[in-house]
Amino acid sequence: MNKVKAIIYALLAAVFYAVNVPASKVLLQRVGPTTMAALLYLGAGIGIGILSLFNRKDRKKSERLSKKDLPFVIGMIVLDIAAPIFLMLGISYGSSANASLLGNFEIVATTVIALFIFKEAVSKRLWAAIALITLSSIILSFDGADSFRFSLGSLFVLLATVCWGFENNCTRNISSKSTYEIVILKGVFSGLGSLVIALIKREIMPELPYIAAALLLGFVAYGLSIFLDVRAQNVLGAAKTSAYYAVAPFVGTFLAFVFLREQITWTYIVALIVMTAGSALVVIDTLIKHHAHIHQHTFTHTHDGTTHTHTVTHTHGHDHYVNDDRHGHRHTKAELEKLPGALH
Repeated sequence: MNKVKAIIYALLAAVFYAVNVPASKVLLQRVGPTTMAALLYLGAGIGIGILSLFNRKDRKKSERLSKKDLPFVIGMIVLDIAAPIFLMLGISYGSSANASLLGNFEIVATTVIALFIFKEAVSKRLWAAIALITLSSIILSFDGADSFRFSLGSLFVLLATVCWGFENNCTRNISSKSTYEIVILKGVFSGLGSLVIALIKREIMPELPYIAAALLLGFVAYGLSIFLDVRAQNVLGAAKTSAYYAVAPFVGTFLAFVFLREQITWTYIVALIVMTAGSALVVIDTLIKHHAHIHQHTFTHTHDGTTHTHTVTHTHGHDHYVNDDRHGHRHTKAELEKLPGALH
């Protein structure tokens, strides 16, 4: 039953995040893009902060963030200020369906950054997925075959995914620490940073109902989504949870078609097919376990009395006394052999 609940949590996390793009598209008609980004993160930080008040479980000291985590925390916050601003600009200039699908480029950005900066291994299957997702992103990013003019909206969305790619790698380095602390820090400080930028840009503050709506959207699409994602990982593990989370861009695209009545073009359909193939490879690569195990061989052999000498770890008994400790006998030996590539 716990596994079923975990799967539901993972799917809900994906759905909650998917609501972000089409809902933001509506609110951006009344809220400036930078102000919108600030309210989304503030909603996440405040909402998770309230949830943490009901968390009675004692936190271990090792789970709390420390001074050595400060560079990653700062990087996480700065990137979380930039990414949603780029995303809101991308949504305001382009379609929410396009932005939802382009969001999958975050997989490419995160993987490439992890490979070249953190020296992580990347499988051939994942490289193929990266190639397909990149191709799909290129298709979506151009306005048409005649002009080959790069879409400004798509450019901003891609910049957002690159920022989140770096942010994912920063967060991963502190992921063993308190989830509540991480989300609250992300939400409050990233939100305040974006709000300062919005004030410098002199964006007009929206009316109170729109502020409340944006805060609520931030709590659900950013805060609650992360919270449910972590709960799912406790049972399913990070790999399987992320596989379920991959449905988010497609849910967002579906919502854009249903509620915003955005037009479906042939370019979009082709990009969707290519992106689906790439995403499927990512899911497969995430779920497939590498064949790695330990073989145990048991065999019997005979020691030559002229060459075999006991060490301090050789403990079997003998019926006779040997002056120089040299003797001959048969005994069984178990030997562990680890295959190349076996998990540590």
